[in-house]
Amino acid sequence: MLESMLNAFRAPDIRRRLLFVLAILVVYRALAHVLIPGINPAVLNNQGGDSSGFFGLLSLFSGGDIRRMSIVGLGLNPYINATIIMQILQSTIPSLQALSREGEYGRNKITSYSRWLSVPLAALQAYGILAFVQSDTARNSNGLAAYTVPFSFEKYESLSMILALTVGSVVLMWLGELITEKGIGNGISFIIFAGIVSRVPSAVGQFLNSPDWLELFAFAVVGLLVIFVIIFVQEGQRRIPIQYANRVRGHRIYQGGSTFLPLRVNMAGVIPIIFAISILLFPYQIATYFTASAVGWVRDLSTFIADPNTGILRPSGPVYIILYFLLTFAFAFFYTFIVFKPDETANNLRKSGGFIPGIRPGLPTEEYLRRVALRITVAGAIFVAAVAVLPFMMGALPVFKNLASAGIGVQLGGTSILIVVSVVVETMKQLEAQLMMRSYEGFIR
Repeated sequence: MLESMLNAFRAPDIRRRLLFVLAILVVYRALAHVLIPGINPAVLNNQGGDSSGFFGLLSLFSGGDIRRMSIVGLGLNPYINATIIMQILQSTIPSLQALSREGEYGRNKITSYSRWLSVPLAALQAYGILAFVQSDTARNSNGLAAYTVPFSFEKYESLSMILALTVGSVVLMWLGELITEKGIGNGISFIIFAGIVSRVPSAVGQFLNSPDWLELFAFAVVGLLVIFVIIFVQEGQRRIPIQYANRVRGHRIYQGGSTFLPLRVNMAGVIPIIFAISILLFPYQIATYFTASAVGWVRDLSTFIADPNTGILRPSGPVYIILYFLLTFAFAFFYTFIVFKPDETANNLRKSGGFIPGIRPGLPTEEYLRRVALRITVAGAIFVAAVAVLPFMMGALPVFKNLASAGIGVQLGGTSILIVVSVVVETMKQLEAQLMMRSYEGFIR
């Protein structure tokens, strides 16, 4: 790994790409310290919130801390949600499905639709977060106001706050696409990676205020074990052998050969976790709006759902953790069969003259691929669901009590490590591919 990095910096074109990525990340972290207008930073900083609760989970994929209310506080959540929505619509709307099969033009068009869809989603999410922060602060800060002007959709100051968060999310999306186009790797993943890593120093510093070195050693051992398991499962794949017969095209005969079709154990990545968090936090957030309602039964129902101490759907509560695991497991199956379509794969194999040895082309191949994908997805879904609830399980153990109170359970927990490890592994693969291309070019010359 270190040798690949050194070789990459020796190559001028790759070095320029890496420095460009670093420069964009510096710009992003600078924007993370620019606050939106009309807030009271002292109140928000004193509030802090439970980092393992609502804001800890909500900021996990945002690439920024929403509680700080920077202009990039929404992060990439709207764009990620828009991308997921477009992927789901592709499997339900025939026109989008046909567009997705038109090669690069179709992919660019769908990406453009995702960008436009992320704008209203960002505005809606900004309104919801701002309203939630006001109600949460009013309930827990002894009457101190979170904003200089009470938040209301009819006020100009509130509209400017919504606009600032929306524009910040769009700018962050643009920075991510610049990294993808002119840098190395996937820009969106890099932004999320930088957001997770940026929270490490504060979490470690909070832990060091009252350190327990035996606890830290246990956490390091568990962390290394989790990293090993994540890499092992993420790189795991079922290789299905594919045989190609001799083909005649015009006056030429193309020699047949053998290859394999790789099916990854975890084809869904972290998308099931995003789905599960979105669904579980939605009723919690809505119920929080009505905890101060004048109507008795509405107030009682909202408190039953969203009370931070006794609410049934409070983050880190037992019911929440169980539902989180089950939803992540279910969405892993759902998204895997959106990404991997056995019928299309079998049809493409038949058209290209390929077949699986011992399996007839057409419907038998489709059924075989579906059966294999279903079996390996069981292991992948259990893995993703276990990674999702790992921070909560660690926080429940007495040995990790200080780390949980410092917020390290969520900030450095399983999902964060899954994202960080995936980004590092994919980036190193791309660097090695770039170096390999340079070696081939030198050999050809």
